[in-house]
Amino acid sequence: MQNIVIIGNGIAGVTAARHIRKNSNHRIIIISAETDYFFSRTALMYVYMGHMKFEHIQPYEDWFWEKNRIELLKGFVSSVNHQKKELLIEDGKVIKYDKLILATGSKPNKFGWPGQDLFGVQGLYSKQDLDLLEVNAPNNKVCKRAVIVGGGLIGIELAEMLRSRNIPVTFLVRENNFWDGVLPEGEAKMINEHILDHHIDLKLSTNLIEILASDDGKVKAVKTDQGEEINCDFVGLTAGVSPNINFLKDSGIHLGKGIKVNKFLETNIKDIYAIGDCAEQLEPTRNRRAVEAVWYTGRMMGETVAQTICDRPTAYKPGHWFNSAKFLDIEYQTYGWVNSLRNKKENESHFHWRHPQEKICITIAFDKDSKQFLGINTFGIRMRHEVFDSWLSEKRNIEHIITHLKDANFDPEFYTHYENDIAEKFNRDFGLQISPKKKQWKRIFAKN
Repeated sequence: MQNIVIIGNGIAGVTAARHIRKNSNHRIIIISAETDYFFSRTALMYVYMGHMKFEHIQPYEDWFWEKNRIELLKGFVSSVNHQKKELLIEDGKVIKYDKLILATGSKPNKFGWPGQDLFGVQGLYSKQDLDLLEVNAPNNKVCKRAVIVGGGLIGIELAEMLRSRNIPVTFLVRENNFWDGVLPEGEAKMINEHILDHHIDLKLSTNLIEILASDDGKVKAVKTDQGEEINCDFVGLTAGVSPNINFLKDSGIHLGKGIKVNKFLETNIKDIYAIGDCAEQLEPTRNRRAVEAVWYTGRMMGETVAQTICDRPTAYKPGHWFNSAKFLDIEYQTYGWVNSLRNKKENESHFHWRHPQEKICITIAFDKDSKQFLGINTFGIRMRHEVFDSWLSEKRNIEHIITHLKDANFDPEFYTHYENDIAEKFNRDFGLQISPKKKQWKRIFAKN
């Protein structure tokens, strides 16, 4: 029986612990300073909005850990000594390990803005951030205006949270459109409109210069590069996240942006692994990023490293890229690669369709020469992951996608379907005469 220590009780670390327990009798210790028990980080917003209580976003009952012989230790790890296979906890305690899994997650980015550490300035990542938000912005009497800095997914979630309590929000986005480093222009512009429709003061092509303090040391305003001074009681810093690895700088573990790992999620030090947001792939799969701060990749890495720990060495193979999110009340899905204008490849063509009234659209990327399907973004239309995953693996062409698009639709019964309208525009754009085929369950189930 080996002593397996996991630093971090997020989705990656907890998944690793669960799968090690399923496959072994090893002793398992999870160390975290954030909370006593694992919780769903993506659901923090719903606690603030009053849709759920914090205990509702804890997937396991409190007795689960003892029953499954997973020991939980609350504390900060200050250093790792790989020669002695020891961890030093800030309270002076020393923990021995045989194998160590680093699953330390991310931390919000700060870029040295003057005033970024004032009272009333914070990110939104941890349970502590949620608790602090209740102090900084409990209502619109304490917080008469909030300013959010950074146009990513966390930023729009925070804007939605604050608006749910009728707190006025100004949203500073440095790009020309919301998230236009990721989304094609048509989609980014549609989300601009949607943000404004929700009474959020969206300021594009605007950078934060300084956060100003009141006499009592609290935030009172921000200055932008557009010459504006915006009075506010709260500043949300949501300009992305980066791996939480500062405590490892003198450990001997190879670091880059994150903790460098091979295909087996091994670091350069024997018996030390890294998974989740903090891991940096030395050889990323296909076009995937070396560091992916995404819930499902953390889960997959946890499952993978557990096999290796249990003497079944397994390489991490995340497959085709996919993700999903919500932009206020618009559901977003992406499969494969649909690049923004900034990152678009030379051979990449886009077909874009948008509903004339509703905030519903799709963009399909394909190779301009071979017509091979490269990826799809959908807004307001739910699609089947398995169908697009198989089409990407089979290297189907764009005409096949348009012809069989009804097979991929996953919207509930009685929802309006738009495949005929999409095909009609595709035919107009490319001078073709494709007729969409009816949904066929035999084809769909053959892919599962």
